[in-house]
Amino acid sequence: MTAALWGILLLWLIVFIYGIAGSVDFGAGFWAMVFFKERHASAATIANRYLSPLWEVTNVFLVLFAVALVGLFPTAAFVLGNILLVPGDLILILLTIRTVFMVFAHSVDRYQHTLRIVSGITGLVIPALLMTVFPISEGNFLHSVDGRLTLSVPDLFRNQVVYGYVILGITSELFLSALLLGDYSRVAKDESAYRVYRKHVLWLGPVSILSAFLALLSIGRSAAWLQKAMLSQWHWFLASGCFFVIGYVLVITCGWELKRRFRWAVVSIVAQYACAMMGYGRAHLPYFVYPVVTIQDSFTNSEMFRAVIIVLILGIAVLFPGFIWFWRLFLENRAYASKPE
Repeated sequence: MTAALWGILLLWLIVFIYGIAGSVDFGAGFWAMVFFKERHASAATIANRYLSPLWEVTNVFLVLFAVALVGLFPTAAFVLGNILLVPGDLILILLTIRTVFMVFAHSVDRYQHTLRIVSGITGLVIPALLMTVFPISEGNFLHSVDGRLTLSVPDLFRNQVVYGYVILGITSELFLSALLLGDYSRVAKDESAYRVYRKHVLWLGPVSILSAFLALLSIGRSAAWLQKAMLSQWHWFLASGCFFVIGYVLVITCGWELKRRFRWAVVSIVAQYACAMMGYGRAHLPYFVYPVVTIQDSFTNSEMFRAVIIVLILGIAVLFPGFIWFWRLFLENRAYASKPE
């Protein structure tokens, strides 16, 4: 493997971790808004308890991605920064609003209701905006003005392909978050919340798979080159489908009881998305933005590559023990998970 491929693999790993953690983070905010009524108060409590520590950690990977992208692929960072100016700014604004309400809601009780609404709405809108990056990177909606690529925002939001990606992103987010919150309910020994989330997992799973097929069909109309490349990576998508079947069967066989194998269902579904992202990523190579920016052309020099890799390794080495401590203190700690409100 070339240095550029190692660099893009590192970016893929950061994006994957952020995608999983962000799905649970944003999804928990949505479920907390939906289940705040008395009938599903237990499910809302679980979502809020999961969300409370998680939102502070998730954005670490967004920062790591920005550092790695600018350090390893500066040309691609410049082009992406230009064409993603509008959706990127919207995402940052919404993240700021969400974060502000998170901070104030933990200090002032009167912000709790507003937080539920803001967190729930942004929990759908932010992932939807993030998913627009995929069709943009496929070379759609871009125009060259004075030698510089610009994004046609009206064309972006009028195109059906974009909404295929958006639906896929939202259904996947809700599916993953319901699955993780179901497992968290198992840790907390909260049967009521577990049954609520398991019920939603059972219908969101097939819906997410259907939305993935629809997105694949829509890619053929806007980026035939990518659809052809994805078909050549069929083994990754076959593995993804197998992991989905295994995870879904495990969820079904768990029934309404709190069983340990529900955790293995979570592992299997995470593996499903890892394989799907690997297949898509390999099909997208060698382009960052089709057909003008490739990973090789935008790659930094060898000295900068070594410096960035060393800095990232040191940063991850410092952060990793903290993540382990965070996991044991909040996500695997039954005392915290089941504490009364």
